[in-house]
Amino acid sequence: MKISVVIPAKNESLSIGEVIGSIKQYVPECEVLVIDDGSTDKTAQEAMDAGARVISHPYNMGNGAAVKTGIRNATGDKIVLMDGDGQHNPADIPKLIEASADYDMVVGARASRTQASFFRLCANSVYNMLASYITKVKIKDLTSGFRVMDSKTAVRYLHLLPNTFSYPTTITMAYLRSGRSICYIPIIALKRKGESKIHVLKDGFRFLIIIIKIATLFSPLNVFIPVSLLFFVLGLINYAYTYFAAASFTNMSALSFVTSVLLFMMGLISEQITQLRYDRIENGG
Repeated sequence: MKISVVIPAKNESLSIGEVIGSIKQYVPECEVLVIDDGSTDKTAQEAMDAGARVISHPYNMGNGAAVKTGIRNATGDKIVLMDGDGQHNPADIPKLIEASADYDMVVGARASRTQASFFRLCANSVYNMLASYITKVKIKDLTSGFRVMDSKTAVRYLHLLPNTFSYPTTITMAYLRSGRSICYIPIIALKRKGESKIHVLKDGFRFLIIIIKIATLFSPLNVFIPVSLLFFVLGLINYAYTYFAAASFTNMSALSFVTSVLLFMMGLISEQITQLRYDRIENGG
């Protein structure tokens, strides 16, 4: 079995050489593929000097776009995705690969004490809870970029992945929606070298919107039904109040009940469209 380690990188010259050297120490026969996503430093040169195969984007296209480029060009049977900033320990790769023999995807789940900051920990906890509700499966680390997948399976989902940092969220929920198995292996995240490219205040709300968009994409009924029930309950409360106060049925109650029914029907239609999409993926379309 051939292993390809795909590393999306932008301005990671401080750490990329050390990361590649450590990978070759723990997985000596693997292919190391670095996707230089429009770096303005010596990331590409440092990666080549360390023995990696480098593909450079002409400009910054996004972390997700770099991952997609890496998956398309990887030659291995198994693909290991990891960051080039030194947070992911290459010593964990063998145990993730070992677990991948029994699962469609293996994710390195970061220990809470090794999260980058308290605010990042809180945000990730909220994302995990929302995603667990949507998928009805316990998700331990939705945003981890350290994971192992079968290359032939991963390629099928590339058209669903965004070009941004939210690709781990999307591919996790896509696998679960397709009925594929995911295993979480506890890892210790190391301190990164250089500055993080994700900012809690700037990107936090954007990630929340992404979660909602992904929810409506992968499991729309789980979003539409609660909102539909909310309008139904509001209509019922309003009707009860107006009935006892003025013995009348108001337009507001009628509007709430009609909105509830329409949202429920939209959810059913969206669920059918989603199922057709995943049937096509399973058939190799």
